[in-house]
Amino acid sequence: MKTRFFAPFVILIVTGLLVGLSLPDRAAESAAYPWKAAVATVDITPEPGTWMAGYAARKGPSEKILQPIHAKALAIEDADGGRFVFVTFDLIGIPRPFRDAVEKLAGEKYGLAPEAILLNASHTHSGPMIRLYQPPKGGGEERAPYANVPDEEQELRVRQTREYNKKLLAAVDQLLGESLENLQPATLAWSHARCGFAMNRRTPGGPGEWKNSPNPEGPVDHEVPVLQVRATDDAKTLKAVMFGYACHATVLSLMEISGDWPGYAQRYFEEDHPGTVALFLNGCSGDQNPYPRRLLHYAERHGRNMATSIEAALETPSKPMAGPIRSALKWPEIPYQQPPTRAELEEKAKSKDRYDARHGQFLLDVLDTAGGFPKSYPVPVQVVKFGNDLTLAAIGGEVVVDYSLRLKKELGEATGGAPVWVAGYSNDVMTYIPSKRVLEEGGYEGGGAMRYVRSTVHPAPWDPSIEERLVGAAEELEAGLRKEE
Repeated sequence: MKTRFFAPFVILIVTGLLVGLSLPDRAAESAAYPWKAAVATVDITPEPGTWMAGYAARKGPSEKILQPIHAKALAIEDADGGRFVFVTFDLIGIPRPFRDAVEKLAGEKYGLAPEAILLNASHTHSGPMIRLYQPPKGGGEERAPYANVPDEEQELRVRQTREYNKKLLAAVDQLLGESLENLQPATLAWSHARCGFAMNRRTPGGPGEWKNSPNPEGPVDHEVPVLQVRATDDAKTLKAVMFGYACHATVLSLMEISGDWPGYAQRYFEEDHPGTVALFLNGCSGDQNPYPRRLLHYAERHGRNMATSIEAALETPSKPMAGPIRSALKWPEIPYQQPPTRAELEEKAKSKDRYDARHGQFLLDVLDTAGGFPKSYPVPVQVVKFGNDLTLAAIGGEVVVDYSLRLKKELGEATGGAPVWVAGYSNDVMTYIPSKRVLEEGGYEGGGAMRYVRSTVHPAPWDPSIEERLVGAAEELEAGLRKEE
């Protein structure tokens, strides 16, 4: 396959200086902290004709490119030489094998510890397929995870995906190299605003039923956190913004490659600020949809609304960031509930619901080849602290908004009210991560979505302890980092 997404990319050196603030001693110290930073970006747009990720019902490959998609890196170094790199992708998610490959590369070539790099995906449903399924214990060759990929196309789609992943890893190599090599003096500041197009998508139906439709009464997180990077030699020179929001990138369902609304948000902000790079760090978007949706002009409007929200955040009083930058990462094992029996799977495989039938047969195949099911899955939890001024917690999977609301409160209280930024879709995206509430309610995010997953074996819904295990891991990591300061 001839790919074109590795055209030369733009490297931007990032530095910064804050202006116009009357600051107490601690804030003045933060404003003077000697950071170094740099950003880099690369086009990762695949050729038309690649299979797309995100919707199980698709029956064919992409037809054209609506909008280029990108990977971007923000590298930061503190006064002690400690380094951290954020890498963002206009992709459906980051599979664990890809995270492992990046870890190996980052450690061997750039001396970065696993906890010193965070990978985050925008979760656009208009990007390429990047995940493959490897049947366990001799169950056959790698396959495309989407059931609608025809058997006669399996070899082609597997080859395309392998080639794309290989070149994607090379792009990350270039992003890491260029951003780390071009670190320059910088100042960092945090500010925030609001944006209102996300709405909870879990609407009560009949008893025990939850419809995927807008629920204006459901929980949301409309905060738009913004990390500003400005030039030290020119306070007006904004070199980078990293912004967050909790909302699915599912406005579009076209057979066209794009970054959906986050892609438009980044594009519009960069057009309005020539020379500035905008990076999107996806939040706890698991049960949040953009509304209205399904039409191109809505993706454009939501992108413009987000770009305007970033502008609004720049108008608010900014909180200068001091160092050092510290980070920690762990992969707590999250158990599954009791898996179905063979008899139950055999009955499910006969279902008139094609997705139930496919899932039942999928698990039967796993049972036949592996002899059993996994009892747990490691879900990544990462915490990054900018001195005492900002705490960022990141969790893998499609995390529902309850986690963001809870962690902002509990970590904020633990750190004396310092800002808390919570991201999902980080380091590994394997399936939905429900809170205890959502798990007990059931529905798509509560376990129903697992029947569509054919890239990772999830034999049953998560154990009810999932929320306490993940929140506990984040709080444990944050407390450990706080003691080091």
